[in-house]
Amino acid sequence: MRLFYNLLLAAAGIYVVLALALYLFQNSMVFLASLPGRALTATPENAGFEYEDVLLTTGDGLQLHGWFVPAGKSAATVLFLHGNAGNISHRLDSIGVFHELGLNTLIFDYRGYGQSEGSPGELGTYIDAQSAWDYLVGSRGTTPDRIIIFGRSLGGAIAAWLAKENRSRAVIIESSFSSALDMARRIYPFMPTKLITRLKYPVKDYAGQLKSPLLVVHSRDDEIIPFSMGQAIFDAATVPKAMLVISGDHNYGFLLNRDRYIQGLREFIDGQLTGAQIPEQNQENDIDQDRRRIDNRGTDAN
Repeated sequence: MRLFYNLLLAAAGIYVVLALALYLFQNSMVFLASLPGRALTATPENAGFEYEDVLLTTGDGLQLHGWFVPAGKSAATVLFLHGNAGNISHRLDSIGVFHELGLNTLIFDYRGYGQSEGSPGELGTYIDAQSAWDYLVGSRGTTPDRIIIFGRSLGGAIAAWLAKENRSRAVIIESSFSSALDMARRIYPFMPTKLITRLKYPVKDYAGQLKSPLLVVHSRDDEIIPFSMGQAIFDAATVPKAMLVISGDHNYGFLLNRDRYIQGLREFIDGQLTGAQIPEQNQENDIDQDRRRIDNRGTDAN
């Protein structure tokens, strides 16, 4: 009996230590600025694009590094907010997509990522995003109706916050979660997640406060952030909205579905730039056919 109680006490101690570690080291577990590394491994020039190095000054005095990749003087501009790992040099594929769509791109690294100063945190990502918006509107003279806010994964949560604070032409949220708490419950169902989750990122709540038309992009095959979370974001929004359903995994689904993906983005963005009204829709036409085509490509697709 004593052995049983000792084992029970040890298990309880391990549980408490694990919960405490998840609480204390949450930022370092979420903001993976060093995965695969902070060094820039390429520039848009490597992909054949002209670009400008940009330094953004945040409201709390930090310097952030980014790139402005022009597509044309009259082009609209995508303000791109990337995910929780890596840096802007790992997003050349996305820059290529935007360039193909005829859009300028402003992409930057959050504090603590790439060549940007500081340490990352939830509030910091919001400040950084607002600083990028202010740079476009203030320093570059871009009117808000020529800005499309675009966020992928963690960047989708930041984009949702930015788009509730600022009226842009449109907002696109790709492969994002409904809230940090929902993600914690998914990853640690055995832990008291409501007590230990310090990060909030309440994307569903932000979606209900958006000021601009919304496109949600999500894969039914996403193994990291389930499709149901993308659907929850879509359902929460009260603005004109559309949903582009793709297939493939979390990180590479948009590349595996490149033709369908670009077509869906083009239809949504062109509709917004021309002032066309979008009906509430869920763009799932031919998704099974797309999935079969991608599956047939096997590992070559990567």
